[in-house]
Amino acid sequence: MSKDKHKSSPMPVNIGIDEGDRAAIAAGLNKLLADTFTLYLTTHNFHWNVTGPMFNTLHNMFMEQYTELWNAVDPIAERIRALGHTASGSYKDYGALTSLNDAPSEPPKAEEMIRILVQGHEGVARTARGLYPVVEKASDEPSADLLTQRLDIHEKTAWMLRSLLED
Repeated sequence: MSKDKHKSSPMPVNIGIDEGDRAAIAAGLNKLLADTFTLYLTTHNFHWNVTGPMFNTLHNMFMEQYTELWNAVDPIAERIRALGHTASGSYKDYGALTSLNDAPSEPPKAEEMIRILVQGHEGVARTARGLYPVVEKASDEPSADLLTQRLDIHEKTAWMLRSLLED
């Protein structure tokens, strides 16, 4: 196995996007993958450990959210593979690539869980948005479509979570 695990496939990829752009997009998508998985894990953790008067609402909401995040991981990884690169898949890689903080060791109170998840969804949105210039330069419409879908979901989810914190 090569030391550079994100190196191109042995058979050349010829999809109309040059190798440099494909590598840059794959690197950005691996960051998005790491952020998505980290947020998935945090959301699932909070689903298990939420308590208090909003328990039922948050328990169910967090389940919907972690299910959506889990379903998002595969399309991101498959886009990386379609670009001819390897998708990251270890905690070590995700820890190095993610822009998000890990979930606290001790579960916080429900309101703090909500704040952490708002920050997480906003962080994933920033990661997705930051990749747009490279994707647009390369005319990589499938990656642009993926990023647009992810941005819509993360921005709406952050808004819905923030709404729970209003008086």
